[in-house]
Amino acid sequence: MASAYERFRPGYPGELVDEVLAYAGRPVRTALEVGAGTGKATRVFASRGIAVTATDPDPAMLVELRKHVPETVVAVQASFEDLPLTPVYDLVFAAASLHWTRPDHRWERVAAMLRRDGIFASFGGQMHLADTDAEQAVCAARAEFLADDGVPSPDGTPADSPMQWPGSELLRSGLFIDVRQSTIERRAAVSANDYVGHLSTISAYLKLPDTVRGHVFERILRVLPERVTLVADIILHLARLAPGAGHSPRFIAV
Repeated sequence: MASAYERFRPGYPGELVDEVLAYAGRPVRTALEVGAGTGKATRVFASRGIAVTATDPDPAMLVELRKHVPETVVAVQASFEDLPLTPVYDLVFAAASLHWTRPDHRWERVAAMLRRDGIFASFGGQMHLADTDAEQAVCAARAEFLADDGVPSPDGTPADSPMQWPGSELLRSGLFIDVRQSTIERRAAVSANDYVGHLSTISAYLKLPDTVRGHVFERILRVLPERVTLVADIILHLARLAPGAGHSPRFIAV
């Protein structure tokens, strides 16, 4: 799926990096990325002179990533749970990947990976069709095989809550302060084929049997115009390591 991720997943705007660096309020020289995939987010942070260590458990993703990032990026094949807790970084970030990590000790591990004044950023968002009629047609086309293609909130936070996950967990962890949530609005016009290509990278579709998945995509294509407009807003969560958190032996041991 690495080539499909690279082709169909959207990149990230410089505005996102601007917001993260403004929040930091000091130079950010080093960063650890959790679940880097093909490096869509890696490259925009590296372009600002940040020394990024990009991690992912999938070797194929990292092969694709290395084609698109500068030599200053260090690629490490490992899941979040298997990463060493040293060295520590100015920034730990995750781009549409945090929901793949296990909840046990998630925030203790992030805290242990940060410098004393470090920050954490998580960002992403589920894309949907701007045209409500087209969106309803797609829902009907897939309904027999897939009722919902969204990613549910990992902690059950209601969709209308003012603070969405992972901000909700960050607030409860006791390890982070100044937790913020913001939205970067984004629209994209793509072909119907590219939209379906994007769907082919979404976990809900990947879980379908191959033959069923292909049939669902055919049904979706039949109800779409040649080009569609996507709402692709980015939800950004930011947090600071709380004073005294992250460097005691109990954090290093998890």
